[in-house]
Amino acid sequence: MAQKCVHKGCGKRFTDAEEICIYHPGPPIFHEGQKGWKCCKARVLTFDEFLVIPPCTTGIHSTIDDTPQEARKPDTDVADKSAASQTAKLISEVSIESTDPAPATRTAVPQQPPSIEAEPESDEDNPELPIPSNATCRRRGCDVVSTKIGADREPRVEENCTHHPGHPIFHEGSKGWSCCKRRVLEFDEFLRIEGCNAKPKHMFVGSGKKAGKDSAEKTLTTIRHDFYQTGTTIHASLYLKKISKADAKVAFSSPTTISVDLPTADKTRYKETIPLYGLIDPAKSNFKVLGTKLELSLAKADGQGWPVLRADDRPTGEIIQTGKAGRAS
Repeated sequence: MAQKCVHKGCGKRFTDAEEICIYHPGPPIFHEGQKGWKCCKARVLTFDEFLVIPPCTTGIHSTIDDTPQEARKPDTDVADKSAASQTAKLISEVSIESTDPAPATRTAVPQQPPSIEAEPESDEDNPELPIPSNATCRRRGCDVVSTKIGADREPRVEENCTHHPGHPIFHEGSKGWSCCKRRVLEFDEFLRIEGCNAKPKHMFVGSGKKAGKDSAEKTLTTIRHDFYQTGTTIHASLYLKKISKADAKVAFSSPTTISVDLPTADKTRYKETIPLYGLIDPAKSNFKVLGTKLELSLAKADGQGWPVLRADDRPTGEIIQTGKAGRAS
């Protein structure tokens, strides 16, 4: 009976216990927009690119997660604190990290990773293109391989393509998809969340069009952001690498919107008018272009707390504190 390998980056079904398996022995790492695996050096920006990073270690398939665990340090106060810190980190191993200093108040917003297109270039296979042997369906959440497809391009058995049409969301340790409600804590559980949408055919090659090295500039539809606030100011970060400082344009258009036009050295551009949750004073607001992000300093016009940065973000329901907590008597 075929079993499914649980090694990260493999996930194949096997019947031979000695069959060669190529996988990632380390945990995933998401940091300031970059994505990769701790066990190898490759780093990418989009989630789809992350899913196809070539595995770096050769072994045999397994139905038990045998990822090596770090040895616990001697049982001292310092060691206990270190171990507790590592445990907390493992629970939220793919949570978004930030190098900003801890402010008076900070809130994290569920974010989708940077993407060049909200959906794949084509949502159907080009009928004129051959389907490669052992190709995996390109829709998110579907791991069906092309060996199950007949020469007439139809499934050999009745089988829908069950997938996720949305984007992955990682928020405060929980993981899920924007298109459905289920949330989990572990990354392996996230990869096993069953798709919420179905189509009668899989997609293995798409339109077949590929952009060349000298292709035209690509437009980003979304980038990751976060923010923290004080009683008078919103400090926001829009994460985008290699922004061209000379060509970047940021306009505090009105008390409720910001217009950004951010071209990069990688021939990509993020251009959007961002609707703000609250009111700002445009004259007192400013920005700074850094190596990995755009920093915004937005002067509040009314001193109210913001649960989210953008008006079109869903509030998290958190209570926003803008000052020091009082001491209970």
